[in-house]
Amino acid sequence: MFINLQTPREDIKNLLLKINFFNDANETITHVTRPGEGNMNVVLRIETNLRSFILKQSRPFVQKYKDIQAPIERIDVEFQFYSSIENNILVNKHFPKVLKYNSENHLLILEDLGKCEDMTSLYDAHKIDLNQLRVLVNIAANIHNSKAPENYPENKELRLLNHQHIFKLPFIENNGFCLDDIQLGLEALSIPYKKDTLLKDRIKEIGHQYLSKGTTLLHGDYYPASWMTNKDSLYIIDPEFSFLGFPEFDLGVLAAHSIIITKDETYISRIKDYYPNEIDKNLLAQITGVEIMRRLIGLAQLPISTSIKEKEALLQLAHHLIMN
Repeated sequence: MFINLQTPREDIKNLLLKINFFNDANETITHVTRPGEGNMNVVLRIETNLRSFILKQSRPFVQKYKDIQAPIERIDVEFQFYSSIENNILVNKHFPKVLKYNSENHLLILEDLGKCEDMTSLYDAHKIDLNQLRVLVNIAANIHNSKAPENYPENKELRLLNHQHIFKLPFIENNGFCLDDIQLGLEALSIPYKKDTLLKDRIKEIGHQYLSKGTTLLHGDYYPASWMTNKDSLYIIDPEFSFLGFPEFDLGVLAAHSIIITKDETYISRIKDYYPNEIDKNLLAQITGVEIMRRLIGLAQLPISTSIKEKEALLQLAHHLIMN
């Protein structure tokens, strides 16, 4: 059964009774709301006369862009991620607790973290607190140090979808996405990079590495929309892109968005210094560069107010990071 904001409360209650999440027939749903913008899945906040919780359900497509197919099993990957960090107290305190998982209905019920806000406001603030950055790096490190089971899902279909949007589509001429609809002049700015065969060959190599099987548990989508704050607490959500890969991927995404926010490339070295394990600094730089580029000239645009001149400088920096 698929549910959404329009599903009658009684139908939602019956489903929750059926999967043994509601154990008290007197528990009554009082409010059903959206806790925020969900890109991939249906996400609802359910309030009852006894408690509140977050209900998350996947579909065979991207919830925000229903014409893009996506594996419905991604909700299982998210559950497997939470299971893998369950015994790591250093990291699980930064994630919502799993209250119930029902594979038949592709349903994950999570702790309600309360009035959290995602950290996309950093794009407008143009700065990121170094203490927060250190916490984000430490959380990533503790994810990477968590022991995933040998049969951890490869998440191949979702990675292939992500691979298209990170390493391929942004660098194809006439890809059907007019960048001037985003910002006048952006299309012309992108053309030299779409025509640069050496750049595209290097990005192709990095993309192959992304698709290869690694040994490190990754979040897989470690950027401000996945970071949440509530007063002094910092949480991470949405690990549905998780897989076993290389740590430089999570860290490179973190570095890229730190640079997009601040326009300061020294955040790469800061992240490297904060990270307690050995990493490949060249691979970190390359992932950083690819993520900057794909967020500026790809389909997955960010809520940023950045001038064409600033984007030109960021693209030049990204090119340098990828090619050196």
